[in-house]
Amino acid sequence: MNKRTNNSKTKTITISLAHLVHDVPGAFLAPILPLLIEKFGLTVFLAGMLDTFRRIPAIANPFLGLMADRVCIRWFIILMPGTTAILMSLLGVAPGYAFLAVLLLLSGISSALFHVTAPVMVRYVSKDRIGMGMSFYMLGGELARTLGPLIILGAVSLWGLEGTYRLVPFGIVATILLYFMLKDVSMEREAPEKHDEGVRRTFIGLVPFFICVTGIFFCRAAMKSALTLYLPTFLTSRGASLWMAGISLAVLQFSGAAGTFLAGIISDRIGRKATLLIITAVNPFLMWLFIWLEGRFSIPVLIITGFFLFASGPVLLALVHDIDSKRMSFINGIYMTLNFTLSSIMVLLVGFSADKIGLDLTFRISAFLAAGSVPFVLFLKAPGKGLKDR
Repeated sequence: MNKRTNNSKTKTITISLAHLVHDVPGAFLAPILPLLIEKFGLTVFLAGMLDTFRRIPAIANPFLGLMADRVCIRWFIILMPGTTAILMSLLGVAPGYAFLAVLLLLSGISSALFHVTAPVMVRYVSKDRIGMGMSFYMLGGELARTLGPLIILGAVSLWGLEGTYRLVPFGIVATILLYFMLKDVSMEREAPEKHDEGVRRTFIGLVPFFICVTGIFFCRAAMKSALTLYLPTFLTSRGASLWMAGISLAVLQFSGAAGTFLAGIISDRIGRKATLLIITAVNPFLMWLFIWLEGRFSIPVLIITGFFLFASGPVLLALVHDIDSKRMSFINGIYMTLNFTLSSIMVLLVGFSADKIGLDLTFRISAFLAAGSVPFVLFLKAPGKGLKDR
């Protein structure tokens, strides 16, 4: 039994490393956004549109999930990190806004293929400890968003914005390494042999659950967009240097990594709903405190804010993968579509609001809106096996 548990944990950590490799280049945009705004003379709204282009392919996630339910998903997990790295490394040499949009759209397709399939494999290899498995998986993503800003800012410091293409070989090497790390990781033995559930029946049964999840996403999305994509722009508007703004983003993401790692494990013990309730209640207060404080005193608050900001991710993902269904890639695709679509809408709304009323007031409104997620958590009723509050 111990050997089997260790093998399961090893596979989970391996997929988490793949998530780390994939999401490092995915974190390149926010730190260099102030440079792109200056280079191309962009408004905050147009800058936010860039992130939206990267999220558009998420609309197709349920269809990608249906496809993934029928094919070997390991290759998506091996190939997509390198593909995303190559595309995001070319942002600095883009000759215009349209070229930036194309690069980000293609990287969004690559990202969608990875994120629809990877959690499904985590669910199968982590057995009955899904919360822990999703914590490991999300930890890889959050560590990536800690390292990503530091790597891209280091590249800009060494080679300038136009020299970021020199990171392309690292993407190629990443794919080669992932092949050797993941070629023996398979879920074929655990996967169901046939799909006897109707897609329509599966979807209808999950509608009440996903309505509550949509409400949680919507209310939290403005706060998350403000504190991730727009944090460097917000801090530089207050007089911080680009490096200080980038380090602040890395600090936020690093503390978020700790939150994602612990939240899923805690939810295995005290229940998903109780964990979510604590997270959603604390987040708005912390963001208000961060906005109110300035200078070095804001850093400790930013650390705590990051811990709770990202902690809901593995808990919600564990909720989804607690569902007893033969169409998990499809269900995960619905979840990812809601996540990315609502995040994209809020990125645009936050950018539009920042252009009209300023980033400072927009941040305050985002914190107020985040409190609206609490009622949706209270009404959340998770369907399927293993979803009762323990």
